[in-house]
Amino acid sequence: MEVNIASDWKELLREEFDKPYFEELVQFVREEYATHRIYPRGSNIFRAFDKCPFEQLKVVIIGQDPYHGPGQANGLCFSVGDGVPFPPSLRNIFQEVASDIGTPIPASGNLDRWAEQGVLLLNAVLTVREHEAASHAGRGWEQFTDAVVRAIATRKEGIVYLLWGSYAQRKGAIADPARNCILKAVHPSPLSVYRGFFGCRHFSRANEYLLSQGKTPINW
Repeated sequence: MEVNIASDWKELLREEFDKPYFEELVQFVREEYATHRIYPRGSNIFRAFDKCPFEQLKVVIIGQDPYHGPGQANGLCFSVGDGVPFPPSLRNIFQEVASDIGTPIPASGNLDRWAEQGVLLLNAVLTVREHEAASHAGRGWEQFTDAVVRAIATRKEGIVYLLWGSYAQRKGAIADPARNCILKAVHPSPLSVYRGFFGCRHFSRANEYLLSQGKTPINW
């Protein structure tokens, strides 16, 4: 099946695109876009891959579901477009970055700047109906993104995995802690952020590890 995704990822994931579950998923998603308001817009479904080439990959951050409010989701987990108010989890992420390494909270919540430095901002589910959280869960996206994480884990080492919350930790469990840097914390949502996300220092720790691997650190 022909899928509009960056060429290096397309080659890596080619077998997935030809599996029956993926064909069923594509049919479901097409019907949803034709009959409901779906986020992100179609051209941004695979934007996390388009912005972060496989060869440049240094860090994996795993989210769960795209934002389901109007104008929020842009294809990168936790990210929003320029001029869109920060959702609470994103604001908390920026607060931890500021506390950890001193980077001021930015004017924009668009995380393209992270992706372009080698941070894969991967949601487990890549589409959602407006105002209906998890409405596209269980339709095949999880199987596809499991294959993405598996492909990274088997082909790369020296990667930083930032796994926030139990869902991300389960999805990232395939990564070998002996060959990578696995950093775990609670989810940055307001419900849990004070139970260990604030103060986790994941951003400085990630950069220390990247430097130890001879890689350029991320400008968070």
